Amino acid sequence: MGFRCGIVGLPNVGKSTIFNALTAAAIAAENYPFCTIEPNVGIVPVPDERLDKLAELAKTRSKIATQMEFVDIAGLVKGASQGEGLGNQFLGHIRQVDAILHVVRCFEDDNIVHVDGSLDPIRDMEVISMELVLADLDTVERRLAKSRNQAKSGDKKMIAEVAFLDTVRAVLDEGKPARIVTPENDQQALLLRELCLLTTKPVLYVANVNEGDLATGNKYVERLSQAASEENASMVMIAGAIEQELSLLDAEEQREFLQDMGMEEPGLHRLIKAGYALLGLITYFTVGEKETRAWTITKGTKAPGAAGKIHSDFERGFIRAEVIAYNDYITCGSEPAARDKGLMRSEGKEYVVADGDCILFRFNV
Repeated sequence: MGFRCGIVGLPNVGKSTIFNALTAAAIAAENYPFCTIEPNVGIVPVPDERLDKLAELAKTRSKIATQMEFVDIAGLVKGASQGEGLGNQFLGHIRQVDAILHVVRCFEDDNIVHVDGSLDPIRDMEVISMELVLADLDTVERRLAKSRNQAKSGDKKMIAEVAFLDTVRAVLDEGKPARIVTPENDQQALLLRELCLLTTKPVLYVANVNEGDLATGNKYVERLSQAASEENASMVMIAGAIEQELSLLDAEEQREFLQDMGMEEPGLHRLIKAGYALLGLITYFTVGEKETRAWTITKGTKAPGAAGKIHSDFERGFIRAEVIAYNDYITCGSEPAARDKGLMRSEGKEYVVADGDCILFRFNV
């Protein structure tokens, strides 16, 4: 798998409702594999109409979607960075994910008590953000103390490291995430990766709203959207209660429900796609009569690395990649037709795979 999104949020914001809807939707998805590894971990297919169209053209017997792993992380309380509540468990789980989906309550409901007694999305997002900042501040200060001792010898590398750590600490001291720090060289970039700071992880804010606010949003969503943009984060709006109801319907019932709601697709599809984009991922396809499959890679991956996603032997013995762009494949209707029209390209080791590429790898080991 390799791509994990942690769903976080204060108690009673709808975090578990959204997670349950995600996992239930995955169970109902036709021909898509799904499994729950633990009670709070689910593997969910990334919806992609291109896979369906390619499988139909190839008359494939099996189609396999690319997948993302979602982790329902324990609710957070103030003081988590000092171990309050389930703080240590919460922070430990966040360290293991690649991106954070931060669910923020943007709906009013007298029957669901807010943990702080009132609805304030900015305060709520800051509670979690600040706990992550405090945990990172502790990490940086411990590394800084060690680096300063080593820098006393006059080691230029360690002196530079202390200067960079001071910059990171200053950002965290202001309550800002470390992801706004831009490394100026490879040494700084490597150090930032080694620190494994929680606030360097990409964040997608999920505004959970009532059904009535789904079309236009509300004042809480507007405030959250502005706050997210100020820290270069993205936001998606969904109605968790609707998504959970949708997840319990079969495909035909879902279509009717969506039409009645004036929705083109479930909000969870937008959430999954946004999480996929947040991680800088793209999809390529292998197409055949036996199996049509979507594969996940990061943007910028070269052909041998993409081949390695299928099997290490493919990367080790890579010869070339025979590539058809998705639109060309659809227009031609088949691989032989695309080849006859000169639209199947032979690419070497330096080829950077594009989103939607349909690839046949040639290798020898």
